[in-house]
Amino acid sequence: LGGFFYTIGISIGALLLALVLGILFGAMSSSKNKVLNSLARIYVELFQNTPLLVQFVFVYYGLAILSNGLIMISPFFTAILCVGVYHGAYIAEVIRSGIEAIPSGQTEAALSQGFTYKETMQLIILPQAIRIILPPMTNQVVSLIKNTSTVAIISGVDIMFTAKAWAYETTNYVPAFAGAAILYFIVCFPLATWARRKEEENKQSYSL
Repeated sequence: LGGFFYTIGISIGALLLALVLGILFGAMSSSKNKVLNSLARIYVELFQNTPLLVQFVFVYYGLAILSNGLIMISPFFTAILCVGVYHGAYIAEVIRSGIEAIPSGQTEAALSQGFTYKETMQLIILPQAIRIILPPMTNQVVSLIKNTSTVAIISGVDIMFTAKAWAYETTNYVPAFAGAAILYFIVCFPLATWARRKEEENKQSYSL
């Protein structure tokens, strides 16, 4: 249970960070400003195309080595940072696709009426895009929760690390990892089921 709540804590912190980064870079990648668009693409491509495990090792060990021990981040906050930034790149793509699904004429009309790009996103585009975004966004949340298990590589006491430690001590490998799987399932299955239901509702709405 201690590992379970540790995992939940990481998941909440990483999700908040991923949402902030995803919304920011998703909006930037849909912008006609070439600089903002390029910055968003660099962020997305960098983190989507490098392993999360490598990012963990770099942040936890690499920063400490490069700073001669001045920068030391705990496993808990390393996991929030790495998982949040990693999934922020995927959420940015989800948001970009949702924004681009809204007819561009709405953005042009809002800008012509004196709205800023930020106001257009906040008041007109994003509220409509949410319906499209929710199912794939929820799938990203499920992946985020499962990817918190990577913190075990730096001895973060999450579900996987606790299960592995208990298995080594007792040699009860099957019960230990079966228990870990059940705890992940309890959290992820309701989210995945809800995402499928929303996706079906959207399909039915658009087919009418």
